[in-house]
Amino acid sequence: MILSDRTLFKMLEAGTLSITPLDKEQVQPASVDIRLGNTFSIVEDLSTGVITLKDEVRYKTINTDTYILLPGQFVLATTMEYVSLPDNLTAFVEGRSSLGRLGLFIQNAGWVDPGFQGEITLELFNANRCAIELKAGRRVGQLVFAEMDDTALKPYNGKYQGQKGATGVAGIYGLTAGPDCRQRGALPGTAAYMIIHDGERPLID
Repeated sequence: MILSDRTLFKMLEAGTLSITPLDKEQVQPASVDIRLGNTFSIVEDLSTGVITLKDEVRYKTINTDTYILLPGQFVLATTMEYVSLPDNLTAFVEGRSSLGRLGLFIQNAGWVDPGFQGEITLELFNANRCAIELKAGRRVGQLVFAEMDDTALKPYNGKYQGQKGATGVAGIYGLTAGPDCRQRGALPGTAAYMIIHDGERPLID
């Protein structure tokens, strides 16, 4: 059962569901808006140019209120909100359709497990031909909450429990990705940023 705003407000007030920081305006009829945090992580360049998914992957983490996502670039980001779910509640992460129409794809693993606590890592990909300016505090998606028929026997207590910031992943066996894994971001003050913003309005207001 998808939870309504009435139920969400009751759970938030009772403390059975925790989302911080949270403005009341973020609570929608059947979801809660989530905002972009200020931590971004990209996979570091590899000499082989191949991610094997069985070896440790190293990430470069950047703390900034403005990040320029170049065309075809993938970056990990995080929510401003720290979420704590009870053992009988799960949540689905949905990107905003208005951003999808600009070519900004926002995903995560699909849903948030019951019992999870932490900021939510977001997977952002720019499918547009233009760079996209990402601003911390921007609404980028919604959490849709669903009540389970019973409490989970084994609520989430994995390696991402309590995570803060954009969190990468260790190796996953059986898959490969390549050949070009290089990620290039453009930060304010760099030449790439100046080229992108030379007389142009940001793509996202």
